[in-house]
Amino acid sequence: MSKLDVDALQAALRRFADARDWEQFHAPKNLACALSVEAAELLEIFQWLDEAQSRGIRPGHPLHECVAEEIADVQIYLLRLADQVGVDLDAAVRRKIARNEEKYPPEKARGNATKYDRL
Repeated sequence: MSKLDVDALQAALRRFADARDWEQFHAPKNLACALSVEAAELLEIFQWLDEAQSRGIRPGHPLHECVAEEIADVQIYLLRLADQVGVDLDAAVRRKIARNEEKYPPEKARGNATKYDRL
């Protein structure tokens, strides 16, 4: 599996937006809205599937490419938003994982979907 090169992708997305004079439309608010819309489009694919059907969407499944495209759209807007507001995605994700490790210790959270403040 390949690694996500956030810096290279953000640079490519900047070039893409610059070439089309879209920077003017890529205010953080607009990017957050677009991210939400794309996440909803991803959700729409799964809306009426049961758990087993949703787990069955793997390579070769008729919906797999649709899911991949919507995930890409979500990622693109997330990358653009992080770039616009100066969030280092790698550092932010690592900090959040560390915080979640504290909130959800394995001895309390294993096999349990309860929110951390109720464990």
